[in-house]
Amino acid sequence: QRHPIQNESTMLVTTVTLNRAPIFHDSACAREAIDSLYRVQQLHPFFLYGFVIMPDHCHFLVRVPAPETISKIMNVYKAGLTFNLSKPKLWQPRFHIRLPKDRAGALSYIHANPVRKDLAVSAEEYPWSSANGKWDVSPLDVP
Repeated sequence: QRHPIQNESTMLVTTVTLNRAPIFHDSACAREAIDSLYRVQQLHPFFLYGFVIMPDHCHFLVRVPAPETISKIMNVYKAGLTFNLSKPKLWQPRFHIRLPKDRAGALSYIHANPVRKDLAVSAEEYPWSSANGKWDVSPLDVP
């Protein structure tokens, strides 16, 4: 997938499961989605400011330093998670990038997603999000 911006910008990335199947409603699959994200980060370093794993899609707020690219990271993430979950086809073929002007606003949007979809009363109680404070993320003030 070719995006004009590949690195050095803060990106709000969204990727969606094939036919919006609620794969990550299963807590074991949601946990593996997060664990896979951190494994990819170890292999291809990037700044992870926040994330949410929804039943049928994922949002990530990231900045990818050169020479890494967001396309490489998403390719490795999606292929690895597909393999780890033993699914023949897990994802829609593309992913979406937005370049937020306000990182804090983008992070709030990500964290509020489970509340908007009635999956949690508060962002902090949703287990598959960086809002709950149990996952290691970069502070927003890291450029």
